[in-house]
Amino acid sequence: MKIIILGAGRVGATLAENLSGEDNDVTVVDSRSAHLNELQERLDIRTVDGFASYPQTLREAGADDADMIIAVTDADETNMVACQVAYTLFHTPTKIARIRASEYVAEKALFAQDAIPIDLKISPEKLVTDYIRRLIDYPGALEVVDFAGGRIRVVGVKAYYGGLLVGRELRALDDHLPGIDTRVLAIYRRGKPMRPEGTTLIEAEDEIFFVAARRNTRKVMGELQRVSKSAKKIMIAGGGHIGARLAKALEKRCRVKLIEGDDERSTQLSEQLSRTTVLHGDAADEALLREENIERVDVFCAVTNDDEVNILSAMQAKNLGVRKTMALINRPSYAQMIETVATQIDVAVSPQQTTVSALLAYVRRGAVERAHTLRRGAAEAIEAIAHGEKGNSRVVGRRVGELELPMGKNGVPAATVGAILRHDQILIAHDDTVVESGDHVVLFISEKKQVERVERMFQVTPAFL
Repeated sequence: MKIIILGAGRVGATLAENLSGEDNDVTVVDSRSAHLNELQERLDIRTVDGFASYPQTLREAGADDADMIIAVTDADETNMVACQVAYTLFHTPTKIARIRASEYVAEKALFAQDAIPIDLKISPEKLVTDYIRRLIDYPGALEVVDFAGGRIRVVGVKAYYGGLLVGRELRALDDHLPGIDTRVLAIYRRGKPMRPEGTTLIEAEDEIFFVAARRNTRKVMGELQRVSKSAKKIMIAGGGHIGARLAKALEKRCRVKLIEGDDERSTQLSEQLSRTTVLHGDAADEALLREENIERVDVFCAVTNDDEVNILSAMQAKNLGVRKTMALINRPSYAQMIETVATQIDVAVSPQQTTVSALLAYVRRGAVERAHTLRRGAAEAIEAIAHGEKGNSRVVGRRVGELELPMGKNGVPAATVGAILRHDQILIAHDDTVVESGDHVVLFISEKKQVERVERMFQVTPAFL
């Protein structure tokens, strides 16, 4: 597939990294040559130095025969104009744009084919807000992603001392949860993947990914760690687009306090948010946090535009007794540090990975319905649709245990089938489960380089086409 990415910022760079290794012809356009040079040094891509919405720039990037344009520059207006130019002059089949301003997003008629023809609008602030809300709904989760219209969930948790299954074999999960079907997709111990088998002994600090019907998620989590109380008291550091969205989404069911450093912005927020207590001050100020009873707060979310402020304020909140901390981290190196060093930050939220996850399913070839990046982009979970019949499909009519899924290092599966949505029925996959045509199959792929191979499994032969 020939893809043009407009914008070499963090989202554009992350997207180029994800797509360039999947047999795609990727070109990145930006007016900042330093960003382009850095990308070219480490990725097999083309770059074009120029303004993203100019017709000549798009022509140089190969828009005449491009399959897709993804506009993720920092300016909504540039992204919208670029899609309009691509449609009018080059008849580009698929046009995706990042649109941040809610004033644009709210006007649905604006993006019709006879207006500004954008096939998919991406709002990073909304995506991040929705993701954080899911993590707040499940206080013990590291990652929560939805498939099959929200009916199936893949959840990552850390096994803590006190969990019912810590120190026991994995097969004990069935005994503890009679009548509830679930499957452990992957186990990471000290950062390295393990093969999940019935005899695998669960240790404290193991990172475990499981799949279950949405309604059973909490019960499965309760077996792997102490049952966490529902979060009722939330403190948000940062009153930007994400902080304001998050407060508005939570204030009807939680007690929310929001700390904003800018006096004028604090006043605006106090007028916009009816049930949120808005505080003007420094989110890392120990005196302020103590005065606001930080030790009684269930979740502290640091979502300012400054990674360092988010890290420091979340660490300060944790030291003062908050139950769970989340920090919005843009720089991948900082996110890596948080997960490998004892920073006392429970969850690092990456806006670019969240945005890329929303884009992947639209970009993928063939039958992929949804895709989510996990573990800082190192792993991926996808929902693929099985088409065809046994004679022309690698999956239809075959038992899960017969599928030729790729293997990773040391005999650990690089891909695992987790669940199937068949019509309206949720089936947790077992080795003897037979895949039928039309099934929505949820898979966990622990090695990103194997994504393309798994996708090819769901492509039918020419005889079916």
